[in-house]
Amino acid sequence: PFPSRPASPPIFVLCFHAEAWATLLRTVHSILDTAPRAFLKEIVLVDDLSQQGQLKMALSEHVARLEGVKLLRSTRRLGASGARMLGAARATGDVLVFMDAHCECQPGWLEPLLARIAGDRSRVVSPVLDVIDWKTLQYYPSEDQQRGVLDWKLDFRWEPLPERERRALASPVSPFRSPVVPSGVVAVDRHYFQNTGAYDPLLSLQGGGNLELSLKTWLCGGSVEILPCSRVGHLYRNEDAHSQLEREAALQNKIRIAETWLDSFKETFYKHSPEALSLSKAGKPDCTERQQLQRRLGCRTFHWFLANVYPELYPLERRPRFSGKLHNTGLGFCADCAAEEAAPGCAVMLAPCRDGEPQQRLEHTGRSAIRYGGPGHLCFDVRVILQNCTEGGSAIHQQHWDHQENGMIVHILSGKCMEAVVQENNKDLYLRECDGKASQLWRFDNVSTVDER
Repeated sequence: PFPSRPASPPIFVLCFHAEAWATLLRTVHSILDTAPRAFLKEIVLVDDLSQQGQLKMALSEHVARLEGVKLLRSTRRLGASGARMLGAARATGDVLVFMDAHCECQPGWLEPLLARIAGDRSRVVSPVLDVIDWKTLQYYPSEDQQRGVLDWKLDFRWEPLPERERRALASPVSPFRSPVVPSGVVAVDRHYFQNTGAYDPLLSLQGGGNLELSLKTWLCGGSVEILPCSRVGHLYRNEDAHSQLEREAALQNKIRIAETWLDSFKETFYKHSPEALSLSKAGKPDCTERQQLQRRLGCRTFHWFLANVYPELYPLERRPRFSGKLHNTGLGFCADCAAEEAAPGCAVMLAPCRDGEPQQRLEHTGRSAIRYGGPGHLCFDVRVILQNCTEGGSAIHQQHWDHQENGMIVHILSGKCMEAVVQENNKDLYLRECDGKASQLWRFDNVSTVDER
């Protein structure tokens, strides 16, 4: 049902900094191989001040042999959003397709994106992003109907589409709403993008552009969607090793987004991110230009976003009652995930207590969930293992715990207590009948009784 020739072919904007030669060319050639000729006007490569020799003369020579591929080189480091804006400024097509330079397009990926935008020029759309392993380059299809969301720390994550939204779809391959667009591949009408302020030019190098674009789109009259009919592989790198300066720059971006778009809810962000609160006291960003844009576009409040786009974030959670490491009184060790990287199904055990260890950082919230504090959205579940946190339905009761004043942690559904059990060399956690023995007594590092409302 897609048109064989678009009214105006899209412009592809690929930005890169220190990108591996193979992944960069894999991305370019996968576009050339999968996009119909009528849909190929120009691929704009934006070199964001790469220093590798191969990305200099060799890349220029390679691009010169490719029809419809243009190379722009920035003379200063811009970051992803700034580099995309440089490419967009040189584009002439009606639709911009922004892509990371480490993607692999699948046949038929482009036409659904263009058709969806043609139906409503205020839509910002993304394909389903499959996973390319950064070590092996193996391609793995991702789970269907995963949407992009934010948390109160303004971090991006994936979560399954809620049941109520899934039931409202005409079919499993219907486009669905996403509170936040993933940054890997984003298609948008060029005139709509420019008229609504493009990417925030004052965001620094360290991310946040996709979140700012998403909030601006939703609050200022547009919508954000993911299209299951369109699939693109995306290489997810291991991004853990950031310098202190990079972490601070990322926090500054979050502060800017909070001060611009969150209204009074920015206080909730600061409560969840003490580092951002501390940094903001040194000086708030000047958001005058973005606030003038809000007034010009007649943008809605963040409360509207919570009520109509992502109600799972509202009403607000209570501030965690307990947080930090979870110590077992009897054995003197702390709760930890048995695997090197926490994931659903990971068994919770005891390990030597270590300050600053992300896998030992926990939060026990007012909803009675015990949340794992690292990346992902994981909670203590029965047996005791980590599972994806459930926000509704019957399964939510499996994740309800009561940390009592006597130190016992009671699983509310079963009435049993969390107990540390020594077996050979392992110290595992199980649910056992409550008897108050020392191995059933627990304490968190931090206790708070202040509601966040």
